[in-house]
Amino acid sequence: MARRLLFLFLIFTIRNANAQPYDLILKGGYVFDAKNGIASVLDVAVANGKIARVEKRIPALGAKKIIDVSGLIVAPGLIDLHTHVFVGSRAGTFADGVFSLSPDDFTFRSGVTTVVDAGTSGWRNFPLFKEQVMDKAQTRILAFLNIAGSGMTGNPQQQDMSDMNVDSTSSMINKHPGEIVGVKIGHYEAGDWTPFDKALEAAGNSKVPLFVECHLPKYSLQSQLARMRPGDIITHTFEQVSERTPIVDEQGKLRQWVLAAQNKGVHFDVGHGGAGFWFSQALPAYRQGLVPNSFGTDLHRFSMNSGMKDMLNVMSKFLNIGMPLQDIIFRATWNTAQSIGRDDIGHLTPGAVADIAVLRVRQGEFGFLDSGGKRMKGKRKLEAELTIRAGKVVWDLNGIAGTE
Repeated sequence: MARRLLFLFLIFTIRNANAQPYDLILKGGYVFDAKNGIASVLDVAVANGKIARVEKRIPALGAKKIIDVSGLIVAPGLIDLHTHVFVGSRAGTFADGVFSLSPDDFTFRSGVTTVVDAGTSGWRNFPLFKEQVMDKAQTRILAFLNIAGSGMTGNPQQQDMSDMNVDSTSSMINKHPGEIVGVKIGHYEAGDWTPFDKALEAAGNSKVPLFVECHLPKYSLQSQLARMRPGDIITHTFEQVSERTPIVDEQGKLRQWVLAAQNKGVHFDVGHGGAGFWFSQALPAYRQGLVPNSFGTDLHRFSMNSGMKDMLNVMSKFLNIGMPLQDIIFRATWNTAQSIGRDDIGHLTPGAVADIAVLRVRQGEFGFLDSGGKRMKGKRKLEAELTIRAGKVVWDLNGIAGTE
């Protein structure tokens, strides 16, 4: 008997000695991780702000916190490709202004751990944006750099071609590799293609994508897509506004030159915003093969309370349109990370920063609005139960990480 007790004690001691001091383990969730080809019920262990293990039945011995996530989706932290977060005190502007939003106030509650600012700053004021917002936020903030030197400061600055400096833009990108992930052109009202070509040149010099936004009324969409290179990104894909030709024609057919751009490798971002998403475009386009590469929200002061609401609401629209959930998660995480050259995020590989979204798929009767006020009924809706940023719980809707 004594020998048996000694044997059991030795086994317990060995196991305890080998136990990893995990900060937390997510137990029993359905893990979606496109990079690693995972779609299975697994545990996820986190230690020192990093993913430690993704396996079946990770021993809980030694873990500081165990969180039961059975019945929930465990995904990499979501990446919002299109936001405006250069928040400041200036009235009537996005750059250092009140039209932008503080990201931490909105991201974590929707499972977002990374945002990309869509050209709110240019080469002149990016250092202020970095110091004032990027370096102080918990949310990881990346940026597309506006070809306009002062970014989204309104007119006449945004129309000043003399301030659209290719060398200065490229130089600023090269000083901040990985943080500035592309060049943005938008909000230019004349017909001269010089700004567009300068943005393309600066992007090419720094080997980053061009991000084409809205309010380019004198440029035809067909011509924009023809100029764009594989890997460049067009946003507000499904908008139906007077200043831009819609991607679906009057007979409900997806225009062939849109499919040609997709086949060429141009990426299509949702860019929902306040006016950038219409069911009359999204439904027929999706059914005819145009699937968005990313679910950018165009988060700003005027879109957050519109039909957009948040990234999970945008993703839920496509869930009810018919896109498979696994494909939605892929496009909101790893696919977006690849499009901006950030292969270090958007996945749950051991050693990666532990950015995690734990999501619930709610069943019921729901309604979703587009930018024209049209309502689509749906029976499924995504909701963020838990968000983890760099290994720390930053959003816990129902207290599942709490103690009894």
